[in-house]
Amino acid sequence: MLTSLRNALFGFVLHSFKSTNRKVKSKLPVWRMEEETHEHVHSLIKVFKWIVLPASFLYVGADFYFFKENALASMLWGLLICIYSNFLPDLPSIFRRKKNNGGTKDLPWYKKYALLLFAPLLIWVLFSGIQPKGKTIDTFHNFKSLTMYGFFLLVLGFFAFVKFPISIGNMTEILSTPLYGIIGYLTHLKVDKIW
Repeated sequence: MLTSLRNALFGFVLHSFKSTNRKVKSKLPVWRMEEETHEHVHSLIKVFKWIVLPASFLYVGADFYFFKENALASMLWGLLICIYSNFLPDLPSIFRRKKNNGGTKDLPWYKKYALLLFAPLLIWVLFSGIQPKGKTIDTFHNFKSLTMYGFFLLVLGFFAFVKFPISIGNMTEILSTPLYGIIGYLTHLKVDKIW
């Protein structure tokens, strides 16, 4: 069963990357996409099996036992965010140019990070037939981008899981969102030998 899940995840991610690269007319060879996808899926599964799932069950159990909070929903969203975050640093690469061509200006910092934080929305726009203007020479394989993404997830987690008055159990739910995202993002950076 685990092999089937691994193959399904690999097939889904590879198909998504192929479709996106075809849409932007990228010259990235298929063998390179397969190799990159295999590396990231293999690493994600190892981290999931040995770190994320055991910590998730401990988190839900501890939150219920100590704070009488049902953290199952935040755990399930966190698992999805972790998987998504593992592939996120590569998603904005379709909006990247290889180098600065002469006098072409790079995007302002807030537009660069919009590419990172709203990558699924921009890819949906791309598949709708709209070509977004502007490209960046930056990549998002760094700790500055990870920090921005973590802060974004903290705000997202706050709006998704806050209950007033805020309790300690509720705080764990809010903080779980960026924690899951950071684990996924760090897994990607580890595979790409950034740290």
